[in-house]
Amino acid sequence: MSFLSRDDNKVLLVPTISIRPNKTQPRKNFDEQDLRSLSRSIVQNGILQPLSVRRINSSEFELIAGERRLRAAIMAGITRVPCVVLKCSDKDSAVYALIENIQRKDLGMFEQARGIARLIRKYGLTQEQAAIQLGKKQSTIANKLRLLKLTFDEQEWIISASLSERHARALLRIDDEMLRREALSRIISDNLNVSQTEAYVTDVLLRRCSTIQPEKKKQEKKIVVKDVRIFVNTINKAVDTMRLSGINATSSKNETDDYIEYTVKIPKAAEKAS
Repeated sequence: MSFLSRDDNKVLLVPTISIRPNKTQPRKNFDEQDLRSLSRSIVQNGILQPLSVRRINSSEFELIAGERRLRAAIMAGITRVPCVVLKCSDKDSAVYALIENIQRKDLGMFEQARGIARLIRKYGLTQEQAAIQLGKKQSTIANKLRLLKLTFDEQEWIISASLSERHARALLRIDDEMLRREALSRIISDNLNVSQTEAYVTDVLLRRCSTIQPEKKKQEKKIVVKDVRIFVNTINKAVDTMRLSGINATSSKNETDDYIEYTVKIPKAAEKAS
């Protein structure tokens, strides 16, 4: 990322009306009370950190970083804000906006995840490339993106209940959506902390396994019985073949819940004759 020129490598006062919002801004929710507090601070102390923008044409700029400051300044009635004009591509602008927001603790976990996903999708990046661009570990990026496996409703519940990212990651262990929603409802209603949530999710998964396992064994039993009948048919065919050959062989079958007993009797006279 480089500046337009030496003259542009300085703070400029740019009319707020000339600044367009960044299309790739990851933050979608702005707390009204927080903005009002920042607006009062700006009235009292001014904008201490300039906004970052890039030039679109001779009279318009696109915001790269500082949307909260811009909104608060407009709220305070300020018509010109200090900006640093940067020369950067669409991709650089998106990366810079995401970095600036990720570094702020109040950016929501799902906003971060959606911002990273949008960056990867739009510019065809791998998770590793995105991690390098954002100065993060690849595992961190992967964990962020996994959060998007939760449904939008689940994400909203998690945000409304002020649950942490560790709560959300614990829930991801449950792949069944209905079961996961029930678990989330319980976590919220009982106000479970992270450790309690992880223990509860483990318990949910163990109980689920205990109900699935008997059914699985039942299915396996059916398969075994089916395979045994193949062997029984083979025995019947062998007896029929002996009879066709003039050997007066007989067979009988006794079946219980535990085993199948099959008895084949071949006359000794037939053995001597052979």
